[in-house]
Amino acid sequence: MSQRNPENRPHAPTPEQRSSIILDEVTVVIGLEVHVQLNTAAKLFCGCSTEYGAPPNSQTCPVCVGLPGTLPVLNAKALQLAIKTGIALECEIARHTKWDRKNYFYPDLPKGYQISQFDQPICGPGHLDISDPKGRFEPRCVRIERAHLEEDAGKSIHDETDRKGKSKIDLNRTGTPLLEIVTRPDLRSPAEAKAFLTELKLILSYIDVSDCNMQQGSLRCDGNINLHIPFAGTTIATPIVEIKNMNSFRNAERSLEYEIGRQFQQWQANGLTIDDAPKQTRGWDDSTQTTTLQREKEDSADYRYFPDPDLLPILVSEEQIAEISSQVITLPSAVRKRLQDEFGLNAYDADVIASQGPSLVTYYLAVAAGCGNGKTAANWIGQEVLRHLNEHEWTIDNYPVDALALTQLLTKVSEGELDQTRGKEVLDEMVRSRSSLDAAIETLGIVKVDASELDELCDQLIAENESIISQIREGNTKAVGALIGKARKINPNANPGKVRERLLAKIGIA
Repeated sequence: MSQRNPENRPHAPTPEQRSSIILDEVTVVIGLEVHVQLNTAAKLFCGCSTEYGAPPNSQTCPVCVGLPGTLPVLNAKALQLAIKTGIALECEIARHTKWDRKNYFYPDLPKGYQISQFDQPICGPGHLDISDPKGRFEPRCVRIERAHLEEDAGKSIHDETDRKGKSKIDLNRTGTPLLEIVTRPDLRSPAEAKAFLTELKLILSYIDVSDCNMQQGSLRCDGNINLHIPFAGTTIATPIVEIKNMNSFRNAERSLEYEIGRQFQQWQANGLTIDDAPKQTRGWDDSTQTTTLQREKEDSADYRYFPDPDLLPILVSEEQIAEISSQVITLPSAVRKRLQDEFGLNAYDADVIASQGPSLVTYYLAVAAGCGNGKTAANWIGQEVLRHLNEHEWTIDNYPVDALALTQLLTKVSEGELDQTRGKEVLDEMVRSRSSLDAAIETLGIVKVDASELDELCDQLIAENESIISQIREGNTKAVGALIGKARKINPNANPGKVRERLLAKIGIA
């Protein structure tokens, strides 16, 4: 809670003055705390499995449940993944870091404390740049305050059908390695918060430190939000609220949007500021689309941090940092820039490709190089290929049409052997039957229409559609579209572009 300083506080606005202020004049201030489960096979301080979905309490040992006399042993891979994340977020990597005990008493915390990092986190200040290719907000540099390692707690399972309100405890998650990434309060809208989470998840996917599966708890987020309200030449800050249970990026955005309105209405009603009320924790209820009060938020002093006596401090060498840095591949921001600079994509198309992850980027680069047209490759992959992936819940790694086959198809389209519509039909058939390009063309009965067949088709259209021909000759060249539609019914293999070109030539319009 902020220190009260009545002497320097501005004159409090009256209810009438508060009601005259409109929400559009208010600055929204948001900071995020993101918990990321790291991709390790074992827990942070013992050898128990981190695999999801095992029977309750089947992945525990004396160490992770805190039995007396047990000693923790650090999982070195978790430390490496934490450093790798810090490098990707341009954080300062600590050369000396240590472990602390965070003391609190919940039923799913068997030791009565959590092994975490307090004043010497593994990753210090860094930043993450966010932007919106649709231009809904200005690009923003979001400062990372810190990222520290800690072990997860267990899970309380509440039986809502039991009138006695019984709860059960599953300790399988106890000791799972987490990296908590804490931002500065730099975000100014729920849309920016969602964009930050989306970009962070993408980076973590690129560097392979977490699967970020929110449904399985691999990525969890809490939001801290309050309002800065201009009044009489100064700024009034509302009490800070921490929002929990934001189990999707969309719900994170919705909960923050709701909280903006709720806090503003509360301030207009009671005038309470950050100096008048402690920080509180509220939970997002997806069924009612509201936040509900859970408790007053603890301060760091309430946790009584002290160095863990069972774990030695860690020294990180320059050689270790250099080795881990070499494992950080090209990040999404650099991929977007390359797609725009080398392949001529606009910001939106570059974002669509980059946002699908490294495997699809590799697929795109192969197709773009093969067909010689980066925009065409982006259009087909961004529309047709992604449609198939979404429909079948595939990744590009198990997509039945490889980059070479798609390149061959796009070459036929660009050379006029297939029009766009027939090309899409061929791709659909290649996916459906998992067949080659030639086999799909044969299955669909697609044959090349030679010049004499094209002339006969155009002569037939001209003879049978005198009124449309008259419109075209009078200058309404758009009417030729009706003839092209009729041509497709007569001969689906006729290329619409060539039909149009030949029709206009026969009618005498260049």
